[in-house]
Amino acid sequence: MIKDNQKYFNRLHVVLDAVIVAVSYMLAWYLKFASPFSSKDPNIGTLSTGTYFEMLFFIVPGCLLLYYIFNLYTAKRATVHKYEILNIFQANTVGLVILMAGWYMVAQIHFSRLMMGYFYVLNITLTTLGRSLIRILLQYFREKGYNLKYILLVGYSRAAEEYINRINSNPQWGYVVRGILDDSVPSGTLYKGVKVLGRIENLLYILPQNKLDEIAITLSLKDYDHLEHIVDMCEKSGVHTKFIPDYNSLFPSRPYTEDLMGLPVINIRYVPLTNTLNWIAKRVVDIVTSLVGLVVSSPVMLGAALAVGCTSRGPIIFKQERIGLHNKPFKMYKFRTMEVQKPSKEAQGWTTKDDPRVTRVGRFLRRTSIDELPQLFNILRGDMSIVGPRPERPQFVEKFKEEIPRYMVKHQVRPGLTGWAQINGYRGDTSIKRRIEYDIFYIENWTMSFDIKIMFLTIFKGFINKNAY
Repeated sequence: MIKDNQKYFNRLHVVLDAVIVAVSYMLAWYLKFASPFSSKDPNIGTLSTGTYFEMLFFIVPGCLLLYYIFNLYTAKRATVHKYEILNIFQANTVGLVILMAGWYMVAQIHFSRLMMGYFYVLNITLTTLGRSLIRILLQYFREKGYNLKYILLVGYSRAAEEYINRINSNPQWGYVVRGILDDSVPSGTLYKGVKVLGRIENLLYILPQNKLDEIAITLSLKDYDHLEHIVDMCEKSGVHTKFIPDYNSLFPSRPYTEDLMGLPVINIRYVPLTNTLNWIAKRVVDIVTSLVGLVVSSPVMLGAALAVGCTSRGPIIFKQERIGLHNKPFKMYKFRTMEVQKPSKEAQGWTTKDDPRVTRVGRFLRRTSIDELPQLFNILRGDMSIVGPRPERPQFVEKFKEEIPRYMVKHQVRPGLTGWAQINGYRGDTSIKRRIEYDIFYIENWTMSFDIKIMFLTIFKGFINKNAY
């Protein structure tokens, strides 16, 4: 079976990638110099055919090294295919940039850039197709009962249930859970087809039979004092052992570790924007985008300002205190959409449906989100970002931080004009709990491409707000 010859399969995978890289390169050369559509005879080019093909001695090993760096040779069982495709794209893009930079440094101006463009597209396409075919074949074998991995869970806990749920939902992974060992749950107890087989000490009799591929330790928090003993038993057997912690309620998403002079330290929450380079990149995008936004929206903002000023008494711009990055208050700008009222009355609560305080023009501005456009100035000032969790008023922050778990996590990044929660429909009078879940997902999974996706979706589904009253 494949799992019994995994190292040979991995080597074959590398060879296949090398062949695909070489074929893609030769096809690119053919398209540029020898195909019926080429505009140049291969024998008339500034560089000889031999010179072009000598580059394969550098390009093939270089691509394989980049694939290794971008984790394209890790186990395929539980990796998401779209992330594998993204890694292929990133590896090839980095390779092309390095190649172009190398040519610039040695003043090589005769190597066909168009040919390398062909190679770039072909290599991404063929490598993606090759890996998709491998996945299809592996899934076929697993459906036939081959290339399966048999796992025993040690400890009945929430982590064990979640692990079983994911395995049952993803049969293409090829995992089969043989059973669970636990000292407190009675033998014979079933969870979604997986049976509790007995006590943890039964490992002493099960492990020597050598019928397991993996042991997954899924102890509940109360049983962690037995962890060292269980690991010791598993390690002696030589069976691959992994640990699935039962602290999902404490660490709601990806924790990450750092090495403190040999002492592993677990950080409860990973926030990519604490990285200086990420922070600078996001701030640059905020400044450029807000400047462009101010120029593009200036006619709309001028019309809104005239409409507000001509239809009701009071200031055109409404300033309201909100809580931003690191729990610091700031004044957020909006076009005034309500009649002027006393601060005590304004602080009473959210706007409700058919709220009499909202002006006729204000209702339109709220529904179309035009009232939010002055926040582009907040972004320029550094109070806000284009994308991020929406800021809330101080009195509601004090209320929600006591009622909603992890509410204050949102203040680890700048608040935004738009956000992941907002484009998913959580604006205005909607569930605060669900909104925070989306905000935390954004904070922990931030990438520049994620920001661009949110900005793009905002154009199509973020401006019209059916929950704005």
